[in-house]
Amino acid sequence: MPTMKGLLFNQFAAEGLNSLVEEMQSKYTTKKGRRFNHNNVTYEVSRPSLNDGAIEYEISSKIPEDEIKGPKEMQAYFTQIKKILSKGKPKPESIEMENIVWDSKKNTEKKRDYVKLLYKLALDDLFDDKVVAKRHESILAGNKEDDVPHSISAFTMAGNVVLADVRNTIQNIGRANLDNLIDANKQIKTALKS
Repeated sequence: MPTMKGLLFNQFAAEGLNSLVEEMQSKYTTKKGRRFNHNNVTYEVSRPSLNDGAIEYEISSKIPEDEIKGPKEMQAYFTQIKKILSKGKPKPESIEMENIVWDSKKNTEKKRDYVKLLYKLALDDLFDDKVVAKRHESILAGNKEDDVPHSISAFTMAGNVVLADVRNTIQNIGRANLDNLIDANKQIKTALKS
């Protein structure tokens, strides 16, 4: 059964990932839902979920099928992505190739191959006690911090600071994950052209 901490952290992790999606959609080409396109590759960021005391979310990118022909080339593309991302930090919990069949008008079928990355972050890794203490002291000294929410579920100002830190941390980690995936796609596409 989820704890109050887990539920609150998941709520603020969702806010952080929603902000990340908005940021990426304003920076790149907006697509439907939680997706955006950059350099002919579609990316998607899932909503977070609370699972076994950790926040999980997925980031995926479409394998550019119009540039890569054939199943062997697709598998090679995926293998290269996996190799690059396995060395990066933070490392995904899992890296999979997923085939999605999409039927938009009940009479058309589109198959798309995606690289799907699963990230899992322990609840206690989503905030830093020292950062929270400094921000809390700053607020108590009369300084205003606009990004600190006033959640009715957090009974103290320190609790609100923790929730703000959770939101900001997951947004920053998610951005780093996306940047790694965008960079990996760029490296592989450049190598294919040469």
